[in-house]
Amino acid sequence: MTTVVLVHGLWVTPRSWEEWVPHLEAKGLKVLTPAYPGFEIEVEALRENPDVIADLTVNDTVAHLASVIQAEPEPPIIIGHSFGGTLTQLLLAKGLGSAGVVIDSAPTEGVRVNPISQARSLFPALKNPANRHRAVGFTPEEFHYAFTNTLSEEESLKVWERYAIAAPGYWVWEYGLFANFKPGHQDTWVDYDADRAPLLFIGGEKDHIMPPSVNKSNAKHYRNSPVLTDYYEFAGRDHWTCGAPGWQAVADHAVEWALKHRR
Repeated sequence: MTTVVLVHGLWVTPRSWEEWVPHLEAKGLKVLTPAYPGFEIEVEALRENPDVIADLTVNDTVAHLASVIQAEPEPPIIIGHSFGGTLTQLLLAKGLGSAGVVIDSAPTEGVRVNPISQARSLFPALKNPANRHRAVGFTPEEFHYAFTNTLSEEESLKVWERYAIAAPGYWVWEYGLFANFKPGHQDTWVDYDADRAPLLFIGGEKDHIMPPSVNKSNAKHYRNSPVLTDYYEFAGRDHWTCGAPGWQAVADHAVEWALKHRR
């Protein structure tokens, strides 16, 4: 049985994949939805005490996800959304996985495209330097702009209430702002020219926080890689593309591509 590992992004937990799990299992796939360390508790509990994830590091998160993947008898397909897309790229760079799909991915180091909508989306975390040491969440209005801008306010609020949590502000500051300006390689650096599993980028036309231009630029950094790197864009879809109406098309495209091109 083929295993698919679903890696969630920031500001949500593995609950964000709750519709995908039965959908992919019905295709005969084994599905794992590992949490970042500290994110395994329920959304409601993380809202009550977001400090438990404030000091989480990218390296510790990658190590934890790698341990889950390495425990599988065969290399799984890895699918990551948002910062989960960054983590997926880091995992592939370690030689893990049979194929990778990154959906509305946050960039790895070296991607210098920063659209205005991205800056506006991340501003709640970036507006106060003290947020580097805190877990920072979105208000319903901020979430609506950054994640669910193709939904109505009422629909967006339901998504926020069900899924939204805070995220480590340090990650937004270090990897969303300063990584390209610090000397040496940072935690989100990958060797774009190295051998790895095939990789698909999926972008959403209406995504504010990780617009298509960011994903296209990230994909182009792999142009000298000896392995297949593809890009596909869904029209009219926002950052909540894995949960917004029509998410099944995103899931099916991701899995079908991965099954076709996996090692």
